[in-house]
Amino acid sequence: MIVNDNRIDGRDWSLLGLLSILWGGSFFFNGVVLKELPPFTVVFLRVTLAAIMLLPLLWLSRIRFPTGLSDWRPFFAIGLLNNVLPFSLIVVGQTYIPSGLASILNATTPLFTVVVMAVAGEEKLSARRIAGVIAGLTGVVVLHGDGLGWESGQGFGILLCLAAAFSYGLSALLARRLLSKSPPVGTATFQMLASAAMMTVVAGLVERPWGLAMPSITTWLAVIGLATLSTALAYIVFFQILWRSGATNVMLVTLLVPVTAILLGSLVLGEQISPREIAGALVIGSALLLIDGRVLKLFER
Repeated sequence: MIVNDNRIDGRDWSLLGLLSILWGGSFFFNGVVLKELPPFTVVFLRVTLAAIMLLPLLWLSRIRFPTGLSDWRPFFAIGLLNNVLPFSLIVVGQTYIPSGLASILNATTPLFTVVVMAVAGEEKLSARRIAGVIAGLTGVVVLHGDGLGWESGQGFGILLCLAAAFSYGLSALLARRLLSKSPPVGTATFQMLASAAMMTVVAGLVERPWGLAMPSITTWLAVIGLATLSTALAYIVFFQILWRSGATNVMLVTLLVPVTAILLGSLVLGEQISPREIAGALVIGSALLLIDGRVLKLFER
């Protein structure tokens, strides 16, 4: 099947809506779990439990495991850029900033994806997309126009979440080049297994999870939700959209994610989003619509 980055149908929009709910919930789950567990342990549990949950689906789909190191190498590369780095950067960032703000910053992912695709020669960087990237960066500045808050660590948290968005952009490029022929269930499972192997080393060396106090039931339920809904199921949907509609289209989901994350953070965690942050989110959203171009075409018609 040939991926077409310029078309997205009703089914893909439905999948994007589902994915936005699943990934938006991850910021909420992170906010709950981080109250009792350190960041790298959270990521370790997330990817390991998700990998275990995906294995039965792999067996039912009768998909074979990669056999040699060369077959596993793409999944370790995608696992590093799509899970290990961004998950770790985001959870550490959320120790400095609220989950709603983290989700808004995550909405810059399509901006980085556009730049990465252009630099790699995959897509042309048109004037419209350049304007969209500039508008998106402006939105990030508007988010915290009174300074980045380095004293409180908020600026550091913002930079970490932006680095996670850049990592997602790189992973989309690699997934498109290396795994375009891999079935979604297989891709999701193998990259999660690779991520679990890497996070076992990182969490074991840095935080020694086996020595931590036993978390509460609430925390375990949030961990299960994070692994099952926001990771295992989410990545099956993610790679399905990537396979059908391409890298740039699948990253449009980050336009919808902040809505879910902000609502959950506000209603359940009691987090507050300032009017300036809402304005920044609207600017970022407008930038994404500009990059996508479909709304402009509707006006032209």
